[in-house]
Amino acid sequence: MPACFNSKLFLKTVSSSPGVYRMYDEKGEVIYVGKAKDLKKRLSSYFRANLPNVKTQALVARIANIDVTLTHSETDALLLENDYIKQYMPKYNVLLRDDKSYPYILLSGHKHPRLAYHRGPKREKGHYFGPYPNGGAVRESLNLMQKLFPIRQCDDLYYKSRSRPCLQYQLERCSAPCVGRISDDDYTEQVKLASLFLKGKDKQVITELVAKMDTAANEMEYESAAQFRDQITALRRVAEQQEVSNHKGDMDVIGVHYASGIVCFHLLFIRDGKIFGSRSYYPTVPPQTELEEVLVSFIGQFYLNADIQRTIPKEVLISESFSEQKVLENTISQALDRKFEIKTQVRGERANFLRLALTNATNAVNTRLSHKNTVEQRFQLLEEALELGHPITRMECFDISHTMGESTVASCVVFNREGPHKADYRRYNINGITGGDDYAAMEQALKRRFDKIDNNGKVPDIVFIDGGIGQLRISQKIVDEKCVHLDKPPLLIGVTKGEGRKAGLETFVFGGNEQTFELASDSPAFHLILHIRDESHRFAITGHRNKRQKTRNTSTLESIAGVGPKRRKLLLQHLGGIQEVKGASVAELTKVPGISLEMAQTIHDALRGG
Repeated sequence: MPACFNSKLFLKTVSSSPGVYRMYDEKGEVIYVGKAKDLKKRLSSYFRANLPNVKTQALVARIANIDVTLTHSETDALLLENDYIKQYMPKYNVLLRDDKSYPYILLSGHKHPRLAYHRGPKREKGHYFGPYPNGGAVRESLNLMQKLFPIRQCDDLYYKSRSRPCLQYQLERCSAPCVGRISDDDYTEQVKLASLFLKGKDKQVITELVAKMDTAANEMEYESAAQFRDQITALRRVAEQQEVSNHKGDMDVIGVHYASGIVCFHLLFIRDGKIFGSRSYYPTVPPQTELEEVLVSFIGQFYLNADIQRTIPKEVLISESFSEQKVLENTISQALDRKFEIKTQVRGERANFLRLALTNATNAVNTRLSHKNTVEQRFQLLEEALELGHPITRMECFDISHTMGESTVASCVVFNREGPHKADYRRYNINGITGGDDYAAMEQALKRRFDKIDNNGKVPDIVFIDGGIGQLRISQKIVDEKCVHLDKPPLLIGVTKGEGRKAGLETFVFGGNEQTFELASDSPAFHLILHIRDESHRFAITGHRNKRQKTRNTSTLESIAGVGPKRRKLLLQHLGGIQEVKGASVAELTKVPGISLEMAQTIHDALRGG
């Protein structure tokens, strides 16, 4: 414990009221936020002679200061604790990093409204349905809507440019309002029915369609009656598949599984008796954290996060009981200003829901542990093979990608003890070199990666170079220059192709002494190196292709006088790509918004060499 913090003196001044406490380390950073019904009693428990919990011991050893905020009740303390956790993201708290926004289905406000995926601020006029638990649920719903209601899902640019029906019309997934194949009144009626269906009123939709079918049959419009009949049949089939409960209210069903430091909360979102979607959450849990704290932290952070627009039901079922259940209920009810219940003991179909959620949570944790154990074993075997004498915590791999020297891109991928760490992946656009000079490209990438690096930065234990001895030598030179002041400079290893460039015959070369070594092709350590090499190669190629496509899409148009960024974008979007623009006639070019007959002729002549 830091000498500057006197726990006995501090505890003499602490009140026995409810409140929130913030613990700081020597740097002044908040490392833990907690709440208590009795602050004095709770804080005294941290400074007992024998602390049983390893996590608490580690926390207390770092305390340099504690701030206390009194509240009127335990409920107020829980609300304030949640705000502080969100603000400070303390190291020793359970942290739920939820998305900033949830996806919706947008029914636009156009003359012929369209159904579309939407995420973010609701700037466009129209009706928003959701939020959905994830993007997959939205795309699945949109695909279903295409089969049930012939409403357009194309964007406005495509819609306005149509002169004849597209493939969706041929597949009977759109009624082609763009070219007048359906009357405005009939289209509006389909939009109304789709809106009711998205609100969960499928029985009302079926009733209205049955009435329309009967009317059409009585008026001997048998083709229309048959279309309504097919739509009714499809809707009934979907309704039967989606109906999972006789309970027509809304509820969240949460399955929880916690093992070996990994916890999964698998949620089933049930709205109007239907599974609206499901999603797994994996909060960050400090080592040795008790399940009780994990449960309280997750539920508090999930349902008290006012920044995320999410529909919150009146009822939540969870597979684990915990002592602070009533306090959380009261706190969330107060925050929402309506009834909110948490239940753990349920029967019948609700118990079946809980079992389903728990099965998914358990399977998710077991899968993650299996992957984690496999990666850990590979790291250990690589440490043994290299005889490093210290654990590997971070590895990086660099690769270069280009086509005949065009659009050169360097990639850097990162692996830690849990596998690929994609948040730290980087791409470097290489400029100012002779096309195809891989040595210069690698030199530029390494200089940019290790320029101004210090011991407090993210220093890799090993850097793999995907290339021959020449690239390895250039890389070693840069690392020697830029990392000379580091306590532990990274070890460089070159990964070279084997005979015939066949996978499985790779050899490895240490930087510096340039000694070659091999690993058995069936060794997990060998597989780990190939995994990071292949990931680096994939990441580099993806970046290069994107850059090359962007360059090719614009370079030929940029040389045409009067064709600026806006017109280039319209041409490419309207016609579908640079090849389509090159093949377009003058008449087709004039259909692009903002392109006059004279400009169309200029573009046509420039691209055809006229």
